[in-house]
Amino acid sequence: MILIVINVNGESNSHEEKKVIRKTAIVTGASSGIGHGIALVLAKNGYDISTVYCSNTEGIRNLADEIEGVYGRKLHSIRGDLSEPNFVKDYAKEAISVLGEVDLLVNNAGAGFGGRLTEIKTDEMIKFIHIDFIAPVLLMKAIGLHMLDKGIRGSMINITSTRAERAYPHDSIYGGMKAALTRASESAALEMAIHGIRINNIAPGATEIEKENREFYDKLGKKIPLRRTGKPEDIGEAVLWLASDAASYITGVSLRVDGGLILPGMPERDDETTRYYGWEPMNE
Repeated sequence: MILIVINVNGESNSHEEKKVIRKTAIVTGASSGIGHGIALVLAKNGYDISTVYCSNTEGIRNLADEIEGVYGRKLHSIRGDLSEPNFVKDYAKEAISVLGEVDLLVNNAGAGFGGRLTEIKTDEMIKFIHIDFIAPVLLMKAIGLHMLDKGIRGSMINITSTRAERAYPHDSIYGGMKAALTRASESAALEMAIHGIRINNIAPGATEIEKENREFYDKLGKKIPLRRTGKPEDIGEAVLWLASDAASYITGVSLRVDGGLILPGMPERDDETTRYYGWEPMNE
């Protein structure tokens, strides 16, 4: 698309022709939570969006109202199961067809899984591994091939978690897969760098995704160094920056967006006179 700039005399200046840049992004799991926030920030900044969701049709309708009605961008959405590799491949193909070219892939969709190691059921474990690790890798492969074919110097961003760095009980599958995705993206970043394609991770900490849990988030926020929990828009702004030309020399990194949540670590002392950010609020 070409925009012809008209001067004050009503004459077109061909030397002032400017290309109207149309930006496109795949953001998986954008019907709610962090994905919703990412999609809105991108749409606000000129991106057309494609997303895949599991069951939240109301969330998709609300997202469409905002992306199309408020920001005037395009939203393509499809319902499906990311634990099915064939569906993942079909979705990637359809998203590419609808968007034309994909500048940005955001692997956001994931499934939380908490369970004792000794009680994990094999079929459940395999399904979560497909959603949290295999699907993002398959999408990186599909979009990577697309970018190579079209000569797109694009960006791919995986939404991982601070749980990839910090171990918690009952978190061997979810945290383990986020760590695996972090590591896989580093190798992928090396492979794609020569083509100008950047691959990075963003690791959220405690982020508000359930509006009805206000009391819980307020209480938790007091234990975080920056004194609040994160918001989906915080992650969206990080995605926007990391995908932009301002970050064009950054690839293969994991950017924590957690308000300093995991910085403190385990206290070395436990007495009444010692207080730590991340464990107890300091006396103001």
